[in-house]
Amino acid sequence: MRILMVSEDLPAEGMGGLARHVLALSRALVAAGHQVDLMGNDDVSINAAGEEFDIDGHFMPALHGQFQGWKEFSLGSFIPFKRSVIASRFAHAILRRAGEYDVTRHDQGSDCLIHTRFTRGQICRATDPRVCAQCRTERPNRLQRMASTSAVRQFREQVAIGFKRHKTVFVSDFLRRNVARTLGPGPWGVTVHNFIDTRGLQAARTATTKLISDDRLQIFIAAKLYPAKGVSQFLETLTSSQHQRLDIRVAGDGPDQDVLRERFPQVNFLGWRTGTESLQLATAAQAIVVPSICEEACASTIIEGLLLGKTVFALNLGGTPELQIYESAPMQLRLYPDMTALVAGLLAFQPHPDFAPSPRTPTGSAEAAGRLLALYRLPPGPITH
Repeated sequence: MRILMVSEDLPAEGMGGLARHVLALSRALVAAGHQVDLMGNDDVSINAAGEEFDIDGHFMPALHGQFQGWKEFSLGSFIPFKRSVIASRFAHAILRRAGEYDVTRHDQGSDCLIHTRFTRGQICRATDPRVCAQCRTERPNRLQRMASTSAVRQFREQVAIGFKRHKTVFVSDFLRRNVARTLGPGPWGVTVHNFIDTRGLQAARTATTKLISDDRLQIFIAAKLYPAKGVSQFLETLTSSQHQRLDIRVAGDGPDQDVLRERFPQVNFLGWRTGTESLQLATAAQAIVVPSICEEACASTIIEGLLLGKTVFALNLGGTPELQIYESAPMQLRLYPDMTALVAGLLAFQPHPDFAPSPRTPTGSAEAAGRLLALYRLPPGPITH
């Protein structure tokens, strides 16, 4: 088959989880004998994206306008028709090159215009579009609230039409439930968890030497450094004496990077790292912490950690509980109701050898690619089973 992968997150100077997910899946489909081309944005050059942006097929920089703000923050409201205009541009770009296409919905963008359902330091579970104005200005006036409400209703109506017209793949049942909560019951597609490159995991295991760091527990975190990812809250929850018991390495950059470096000099902030480097750091650690305080849709870092045989610590939020199917042993993925409980569990953790892979554990790679290929072969239209 000839497959067109579309992601406005590519190319990027610092690859995030979704971008790496798309590239890993593309390479797997090529390895399975298919022709894969990639369509992405025209804002970042391939050269600036670095070595990670290495694909066998053709790249088309045909997506434009997704990073334009349309002065929403200065006006204090979401703008009606903004997302319709951008979506129309994307649709025209896709349809010029492919008569049939599938959409993978990775984040909360189906019903949330900021894609995270996280605002003012808290998870947002509101479904009333009149509430959404607060994500553009702290105290919206009547006109701002009316404009934002109109924009959100328009967006959700068009999303519903699109989902009923095309095949839709969610990366977690959690996201599918969120869509039904907001848009009502309907044939909203199927779930296939994030694709994981198991060859990369094996290569990391082979190439990595275990860290020896006196008697401290060796912890690895891979996260964008901004509030929703919870790195700051995790480090703040630890006391000074507790910090001394942990050797914490953090891979990732973001707007909070400089502040965190200054506040927590005992933590090793490594900056952005390639996917290969992050896997090597994860392999060398004794435990993985995913401290997100937002509702993660499907954290690839968790699946990778479990498939590497690591014990993973995370909050019991979003799509994370679904990932227990990738455990090789009970309690390999340790879920907690809040950050205080997570830190207590981490400090009580006794390091042990990595878990051996279980033959019953999904691989996260061949299975996902096979299910997606089966969906791609279905006739155009929504998935009804």
